[in-house]
Amino acid sequence: MLAMENKIITRIEHWAKVAPDRVVYDYLGRENTYGELKQYSDALAAKIKSMNLAKDAPVIVYGGQTFEMVATFMGLIKSGHAYIPVDAHSPNERLAIIKKIAEPAVCIAVDELPDLGWDIPVISQKELHEIFTSEITTEPVTIEEAVVGDQNYYILFTSGTTGVPKGVQISYNNLMSFLDWCQGDLGLDFENPIEFVSQPPYSFDISVMYLYSSLLSGGKIDVLPPETTANFKELFKALKSYDIQAWMSTPSFVEICLLSPEFNEETSPELKNIYLCGEELTHKTAARLKERFPNSRIFDIYGPTEATVAVTGLEITDEALNQYDRLPIGWPKPDTPVVIVDEDNNVLPAGEDGELVIMGPSLSKGYINNPEKTAAAFIEIDGKPAYKTGDLAQIDPETGILIYKGRIDFQVKLHGFRIELEDVDHHLDRVSLVEQAITVPRYGADHKVQQLIAYIVPKDQDFASKAELTKAIKAELSEIMMPYMMPNRFVYVESLPLTANGKLDRKTLISEVNSND
Repeated sequence: MLAMENKIITRIEHWAKVAPDRVVYDYLGRENTYGELKQYSDALAAKIKSMNLAKDAPVIVYGGQTFEMVATFMGLIKSGHAYIPVDAHSPNERLAIIKKIAEPAVCIAVDELPDLGWDIPVISQKELHEIFTSEITTEPVTIEEAVVGDQNYYILFTSGTTGVPKGVQISYNNLMSFLDWCQGDLGLDFENPIEFVSQPPYSFDISVMYLYSSLLSGGKIDVLPPETTANFKELFKALKSYDIQAWMSTPSFVEICLLSPEFNEETSPELKNIYLCGEELTHKTAARLKERFPNSRIFDIYGPTEATVAVTGLEITDEALNQYDRLPIGWPKPDTPVVIVDEDNNVLPAGEDGELVIMGPSLSKGYINNPEKTAAAFIEIDGKPAYKTGDLAQIDPETGILIYKGRIDFQVKLHGFRIELEDVDHHLDRVSLVEQAITVPRYGADHKVQQLIAYIVPKDQDFASKAELTKAIKAELSEIMMPYMMPNRFVYVESLPLTANGKLDRKTLISEVNSND
């Protein structure tokens, strides 16, 4: 097990010392080494130190999945500052909100940043390149200055109600708890190099697993950027060019890969560990994956961002597939107590349905600069900090395994992305062509959300067809919301149903949408 004193940076520095020419990053054939990772991150850390930023102030890192993103993360951690990864596809408004909430000391533009008129220092793409490739002329940082203990290591912004995202603070200790579990129950050996595929973006928390498992083991990260995964032919060309040993993605992405008969053990013989997280894994997908990779270890892991990537796991074996029609989410990691509570936060006995509540050392300290949301989600159980997941679950009284039953509130997962329906509603309401709107999920037979359907009362307009109206609404939405939040269908109605209290009746629409399947 990786000792708590053995800092993450120290371990990565070890590989830079003993194997500086070893490849750490492969972006579709563009390779970078551990020596370059140290050079780049040391240079940036020295630059950040010279800026005399406020202690522990976070830094926004804007970009995609390039090597420079990882080097920037490491440079910030070395200099004692948490990083906030923001995807380059984010709308300008989301960037502005994140900046306002997080109060970052600096923004580092790994990709070209839109001109937002920010009142904080911005290190441009060009300036960053010059920093990375220049000799260090200021005082270098020492290992003692790196993030450690309860200091924030990274901050990830999730979706939020009323259009306001929440910044989940994850500390060094939180991350270490997760990584210790990875090389324990999840079967990763950090003493030998691990070659991981990199598909989820760094703004998505499951990327944390492939990033740090690779770096701590002296392994390599093989990147599948969005432009590659969006092209079926290019995706499989890239997969065949990599000698992938470990896989981390959502079930939805692996389902895309399973569409190709070439995605199997014969064409990827080195692939020995497969991890699926971010949404419910169906029995059908698990069985197909097990058939394609009979000699690989396949894990279904579960956990919210607030508990550092994942906290429960189930290995997909023939026995598990034969025993369960709907797969459970497994057993909690050893240092993570979980309980099921009722609406008043009273702990329920095993066998009863209720809200899943998580405790333990991987639990976030809360949302940055948002005490109201933190107080609502982070409570105490028997005097211990706990997080209310919003997931309906049950603890099996015989085995202790956790059985997932769905969402309690109106938060859903689509293709691995956590989406709050009220957030989508909020953006729809801002569209000039929309009088009133509400969003509902359509579920498939496998219990997963298949579509987001927007019910809209349109304003008076003179479009020749509903298709043209939809195109115009989508055009406005694309300017203010993330692409993964875009509704898949638009239904136009004269009025929306109301509850007895005069509120929009989402539950009735959800029932109608899903009773027709």
